[in-house]
Amino acid sequence: MTINIILLGPPGAGKGTQARKLVEERGMVQLSTGDMLRAAKDSGTEMGHKVAEVMARGELVTDEIVIGLIREKLAEGGKGFIFDGFPRTLGQADALGELLAETGQTLDAVIEMRVDDEALVRRITGRFTCGNCGEVYHDETKPTAKPGVCDVCGSTDLTRRADDNEDSLRTRLLEYYKKTSPLIGYYYAKDQLHSLDGLAEIDEVSRQIAGVLG
Repeated sequence: MTINIILLGPPGAGKGTQARKLVEERGMVQLSTGDMLRAAKDSGTEMGHKVAEVMARGELVTDEIVIGLIREKLAEGGKGFIFDGFPRTLGQADALGELLAETGQTLDAVIEMRVDDEALVRRITGRFTCGNCGEVYHDETKPTAKPGVCDVCGSTDLTRRADDNEDSLRTRLLEYYKKTSPLIGYYYAKDQLHSLDGLAEIDEVSRQIAGVLG
């Protein structure tokens, strides 16, 4: 059975983590707009040339191109798709609905990973990563046993992402709410919206998503 879902949630809500779990456990395909555009640009296909030209001019890729890329992916078939980072606007939501209808597919659920903004800011600004092995730590919830040294590989190359600071994060949150709040109303009206606590433990969020998908 094919299941198609949209994951909604602000930066840092854990959409990427949950999408990876669905890919591993259910064999679904994650359709991330950014990844699709990068892959298309290097593909050498007609659509790829269009994408490369637009990006070379420094312009934003049109909805029409993104929908074209999604159409190509849907044609490849599979056990279902996770739409991540698309749709971002009501126009894109309409276009996606039309494309799914046209290809004989359905949108089975829209999962909103809700967060408390203050808790999210604490969660993200406290994150740091080992530049050597990639292990992720947190000032409050997962500090290194020895300050400044990775528990896993012993490296002292511990870094924070430049955009994981409070001002940058609050700007990204505001941008998300401005653009995405209409989508939440749109899918709620269609009775497709399921809201979960995005700040719960990873396994608990996975369990709630599994409950929605059945």
